[in-house]
Amino acid sequence: MSLTEVVIKFTHLGSEWVMWVLVILSIISVTVMIERALFFRRHRVDSNQLSAALERHLRAGDLSAAARLVDDSLAIECVVAAAGLNYFSRSVYAVSEAMQSAKAREKLKLEAYLSVLATLGNNAPFIGLLGTVLGIIKASQDLAAAQAAKQVGTAAVMSGVFEALVATAVGLFVAIPAVIAYNYFQRRVREALGRVDSIAHLMLALYRPVAAAESKVEVKAQQPAGVN
Repeated sequence: MSLTEVVIKFTHLGSEWVMWVLVILSIISVTVMIERALFFRRHRVDSNQLSAALERHLRAGDLSAAARLVDDSLAIECVVAAAGLNYFSRSVYAVSEAMQSAKAREKLKLEAYLSVLATLGNNAPFIGLLGTVLGIIKASQDLAAAQAAKQVGTAAVMSGVFEALVATAVGLFVAIPAVIAYNYFQRRVREALGRVDSIAHLMLALYRPVAAAESKVEVKAQQPAGVN
């Protein structure tokens, strides 16, 4: 049996199985969309209020209050800020690197499963097109068989062609929402990372005043009683 005959036998399956594959992919796509929507909902925070509160506490040199502000929060802004605050007793370089490390870890969480949406958006139309091609090949074979038997098989053939074209429509139906959702969540990721950078730079800008305030406290604690 030649490879061509094997392929022709495969086309006898038609396009229906491709549509079932697309249905499964559609379910996966919707599941990812819901999961990502819930993820961003759980991890959101008012970054403007957070920035203002952090600036107020850091200017006052109150690291404990700043730490309480970001503790026990799942928002990426709070996670990165908490990582930086843990290193405020060390150098500004350590603070910066700690926040960069936390940002890199959290970015992976923000982008989780988005590659699934990108893959479906790029490939679902081609899967639908495959179903269309297989269906048209099968319809052509049915027409040839009907003509060989001197039968009128036009209606059956057209039915097969319509069924094949539906596969392309279903592929587009799966791909378009996936592409829209991917672009939307990518924008959410960029916005979150932008807010993180804003807060991180604010903390680095306020690092020296906080360090200076702590130094003054230490100097006063070391001065003997009665010394002004």
